[in-house]
Amino acid sequence: MDDTEREVIRVRLGISYDGTDFTGWARQPGLRTVQGTLEESLSKVFREPIQLTVAGRTDAGVHAEGQVAHFDTTGELDADKLLYRMARFLPKDVRITEVSPAPPHFDARFSATRRHYVYRLTTARYGAEPLQARSVVAAKPGLDLDAMRAASRQLLGLHDFAAFCRRREGATTVRELQRFDWERDGELLNARVSADAFCWSMVRSLVGAVLAVGEARRTPEWVASLLTETERSSSVTVAPAHGLSLVRVDYPADADLAARNAQTRETRTLPAAGGCCGE
Repeated sequence: MDDTEREVIRVRLGISYDGTDFTGWARQPGLRTVQGTLEESLSKVFREPIQLTVAGRTDAGVHAEGQVAHFDTTGELDADKLLYRMARFLPKDVRITEVSPAPPHFDARFSATRRHYVYRLTTARYGAEPLQARSVVAAKPGLDLDAMRAASRQLLGLHDFAAFCRRREGATTVRELQRFDWERDGELLNARVSADAFCWSMVRSLVGAVLAVGEARRTPEWVASLLTETERSSSVTVAPAHGLSLVRVDYPADADLAARNAQTRETRTLPAAGGCCGE
């Protein structure tokens, strides 16, 4: 069988990286990016150009512990061998943690049903511990956690999050925020945020707005009022990038992948008055 007759294989990857020294996920000429670094190494291993499709494009400085991507190849796939080889090819701040063949309808971006992020803070007076300094943000001591939780609850559900998103031409800002809560472990404070999808800079803006409540500069009602705005609010401070990490992406069963892809590609709109759930 020659190369023109070889079967195309879809490969699913689990990926982890420290985003500190990357200019985000997306490939950019002349800049060090996660996508560029991975594609360069994978192309050398498979001896053909490899292009990755990712579940969520992270910004500069944002980390990932459960990123997912896929690519197609006509090469042979030995998952264990590829995992070992990539550990030798890649720099220390990015790792492929899982390799598996995927069904043809699997799409790392459009098949995803839910994305889960964690934003990590510390209220210690001395700031973040040195070993956590690249992934934990120093916050003001004495945050009002009850008020922060109250503000976060008011944002749950299907809304237009335009006030929290950087504008992208033609992109919708309607999202279903499914989880936004806070966990305390001593002086460490984690925000757990989950949604069907996120628009650009949304998670960091949500965290920044709620932190203003925790510092008694704003009220939970102010946070809720932002949902009535139709464009990005200048009153929302975006939290620093290095506290944010993509920790998991959920997908449906293989039999439901094609239907999910079609659903995701539809433009999200708010339900009509009296209507119910839907995108």
